[in-house]
Amino acid sequence: METLIDYFSRLAIYNWWVVVIELFLIGLVVYWAVDFLEGTRGERLFRGVIFILIAGALILNLFVEKFGFERLQYLYKGFLVAVLIIAVAGFQPEIRRALIRIGRAGILTGTSQQLSRTAEQIITAVTDLSAAKIGAIIVIEKRVALGEFIETGVRMDARVTTELLKTIFHPGSPLHDMAVIIRGDRAVAARVQLPLAEVGSVDGVDLGSRHRAAIGITAGSDAMCLVVSEETGVISVAQSGELTLNITESQLRMHLTSVMEEMTPTFERFRRFARKIPTTKQKS
Repeated sequence: METLIDYFSRLAIYNWWVVVIELFLIGLVVYWAVDFLEGTRGERLFRGVIFILIAGALILNLFVEKFGFERLQYLYKGFLVAVLIIAVAGFQPEIRRALIRIGRAGILTGTSQQLSRTAEQIITAVTDLSAAKIGAIIVIEKRVALGEFIETGVRMDARVTTELLKTIFHPGSPLHDMAVIIRGDRAVAARVQLPLAEVGSVDGVDLGSRHRAAIGITAGSDAMCLVVSEETGVISVAQSGELTLNITESQLRMHLTSVMEEMTPTFERFRRFARKIPTTKQKS
């Protein structure tokens, strides 16, 4: 207790607003890292590293410095270097993905266009699959991460295109069974097993496994799921655990546009709003 009192007394010598800003910036960085890693294997590793660092810092400050355990303090500093090396090796895929995202041209202005292009690619693929009566189920992830379901499938990181989706669901393809999960403009997993809703979820309709899976995944998350019936070629959409059967291409485009708008970053929506504000010309 005395150590904690001494710690807070030392904080008191700093301006309170400096401490608040520093804590806010630290929290912002941690939040960004967790949000970036959400739904990936690196998320659990990141939480483990943070726990080790916080626990180690508390032990070092409260016990080692208090009782003068100099050798433990020396070993702990070496341990921190080892943790840093392990973290760099463990986060290699995530670090590469972050650097690619930072270096990608048009990162600030291209987000909306990328999502719009992705929506059109999905629409074309779904309508082609429907015409050919090829069964398909496509899950579009939003804010709630679907990492636990992605782990059940085959991991991938490919740009969403019509040809990719049609190839995945082509009969005889190793990945055509089960679902594809899309995150942003990337297909992140295929052959994903989804939870099935109970039989009779929709009154008066005998649903197949794809439609029950669409209801199941959207009932426990904010994702949107598109289903193409293998028997009839009918396109359906599921959101919030509710299934809408036999939608048209225009309705499909409306649903996808709405979802892509939700996924568009706030700054992008603000920029589009700012462009719509009429400017008043000053009289000379």
